[in-house]
Amino acid sequence: MTRALQAQRREPLSGETQSCVIFLHGYGANGADLIGLADPLAEHMPDTLFLAPDAPEGCAGAPMGYQWFPIPWIDGSSEEESQAGLEHAAADLDAFLDGVMVDEDLLPEQVIVLGFSQGTMMALHVVPRREDPVAGIVAFSGRLLLPELLADEAQCRPPVLLIHGDQDDVVPPQSLPMAAEALQQAGWSEVYAHVMKGTAHGIAPDGLQVALAFMRDRLGME
Repeated sequence: MTRALQAQRREPLSGETQSCVIFLHGYGANGADLIGLADPLAEHMPDTLFLAPDAPEGCAGAPMGYQWFPIPWIDGSSEEESQAGLEHAAADLDAFLDGVMVDEDLLPEQVIVLGFSQGTMMALHVVPRREDPVAGIVAFSGRLLLPELLADEAQCRPPVLLIHGDQDDVVPPQSLPMAAEALQQAGWSEVYAHVMKGTAHGIAPDGLQVALAFMRDRLGME
């Protein structure tokens, strides 16, 4: 039984939906945390709908926020609870992505998934296990979960842009090269990376600029 995800929404500036960017927030945050990114992006992506769902579970460590799955070293959950949470949330996100494409009349190649922190972990875990590849994954400040399973379980290999701050004290910066290597070993041909200099656990302007260029390119925008 999947849980319906409630999403923040920004309509295309042009009034016509030709593409969609789906923001996946981090642990203890919510969709409102990332939907503001639509403001600087929309003028360069006027035909793009922006959606930012709340994760499916309340977060014990952040009463106003949500989590995709428990994190044992933060909330005291067990590894089993964390894994079960990941699997349940993966099914929820899968159903949400299906619903977006049906409701908005979009093909997978018109959709970008942009994650931050735990949202990146969800994006890199769920999207490759779907049958049809989206236009691309933008992965900010996260890591690749269960890399040893990816080669066998991936059903598609969409282009991936990995972005990380070199001063990140929440998710270690070396998570980026580790994810890049694992993706390439699992058969990815398009893996790109950008390091945000002097940036902690966040999204810096240079990282957003690189993400914008990647998204416009993958969506075929002139």
